[in-house]
Amino acid sequence: MTTDSSSTSTSAAGGGISTFKGQERALRADRLGTGGLLLSVLAATAPLMVVAGVMPTTFAVMGIVGQPLLFVLLGVVLILFSVGYAEMSRHVHNAGAFYAYISRGLGGTAGAGAALVALVAYNALQVGIYGIFGFEVSGLFATYAEVEVAWWIPALAAALAVGLLGWLKIDVNARVLGVLLVIEVLLVVIFDVAALADPAKEGLSLHAFNPDTLTGAGVGTALCFCIAAFLGFEQAPVYAEETSRPHVLVPRVMFLAVGGVAVFFALSSWALTVATGPSAIVGTSQKQSAGLLFFLTESRLGGTFTDVLHVLFVTGMFAALLSFHNVVARYAFAMGREGLLPAAFGRTSGSSGAPGTGSLLQTVVAVVVVIAFAVADDNPVGDPTAPVLHLFTWFGNIGALGVIVLMAAASLSVVVFFVRRGAAGAQAWRLVTSTLSGLALLVIAGYTVKDFEVLVGAGPGSSLSWVLPGIIALALAAGLVLGLVLRARAPEKHARIGLGNEAFQLDKAASS
Repeated sequence: MTTDSSSTSTSAAGGGISTFKGQERALRADRLGTGGLLLSVLAATAPLMVVAGVMPTTFAVMGIVGQPLLFVLLGVVLILFSVGYAEMSRHVHNAGAFYAYISRGLGGTAGAGAALVALVAYNALQVGIYGIFGFEVSGLFATYAEVEVAWWIPALAAALAVGLLGWLKIDVNARVLGVLLVIEVLLVVIFDVAALADPAKEGLSLHAFNPDTLTGAGVGTALCFCIAAFLGFEQAPVYAEETSRPHVLVPRVMFLAVGGVAVFFALSSWALTVATGPSAIVGTSQKQSAGLLFFLTESRLGGTFTDVLHVLFVTGMFAALLSFHNVVARYAFAMGREGLLPAAFGRTSGSSGAPGTGSLLQTVVAVVVVIAFAVADDNPVGDPTAPVLHLFTWFGNIGALGVIVLMAAASLSVVVFFVRRGAAGAQAWRLVTSTLSGLALLVIAGYTVKDFEVLVGAGPGSSLSWVLPGIIALALAAGLVLGLVLRARAPEKHARIGLGNEAFQLDKAASS
């Protein structure tokens, strides 16, 4: 059953039934415009965290000079993915996004599997950031206040603050995210300009865009690191129910996000190579690690700018925490509404219309994980070794793998969805782009699993190389089992997986 902007009601039992706004089981509509939705989505990319953390790690560990070219290539792949994904958003308005789309194309059982994978993956992405966030904040206290604070204290404080904001209106969160994001991006742009104005001895070299730089064993793993930097753009359909024109705003925001992120990260990673020189970028990254950006700004823009950048590094991570928290809460809401989680998750809080129970779930998960890693940490305050950075690297890569798998499945779902509806001819070019992006994403997922011990810093033969990606496999298996059980015992509920508020309103009309 298709829903679009022109069909906002369905006649049943003699009354109008809202297909995506609804009443008791819908998120509050008309709260987000293009700007608010774009800022909420882009905040999850945490641009400063990528420039200061992901890029130096990719240069140092993988030895790949052509990282700017990787961002361009991945931008093309994700644009191809977005063509079909955005078209699906015109037909399906559901806070469950990925699993709703997969359900419509591949059936309810596949949708149930995707739902559990999405819930685990986005939880992992969000929770993982608390490790590096806590360490950076404790570092700021030590530097500017000369006070030693264990990393888990600011991490827990952030988890509680994020949980509180999760109960507030999304437009409040969008303003918070927007202010932090704009300042963060401006500072990185200032560095980019300064680096290009004051290049190393090799000058404004374009060597980093040379395809010859993408050779060697590290390319596949570098793809995994770089695609994780894009994660966030795919969240736009999660907010579809909260916009007045989802069929227009969601595709617009997705293309703006992917295009903007690809250009921004390609230019910023190029600026890093220009600032050090392409021949020195790998060695300098290995020496400076996550301090590379701050090392380069100190000499070009001074200590004050670098101090501000350190603070914005923290606020940017907080913005990402907020964004991923909102996505997890909405996935839990969508799953509760359709019987994949207890019904309490399918209700919104009366004061704000936000998915309050899902927000609470995500906060509890974050607090429990942070406490577990804190208990396991017997290192001195200020020591960034395990488990502080393990929390960041382990959970971040678990989440990235889950989202890559979901995107590949969504690409297949787009093809099946339109073919089954007899629209293969009309949607031919979208089917081609979805097929190409799906194949590319499967290759990246394969490299991610193959090189997982490198991604998480485990040694050869470590059990972590299969235990950690096994979490995603376990979530998928559990979801598929749940879907099969529903198909056998509650076929009417199984048939409505992915229909969201539309299914709830149909149930309501039938019972009356």
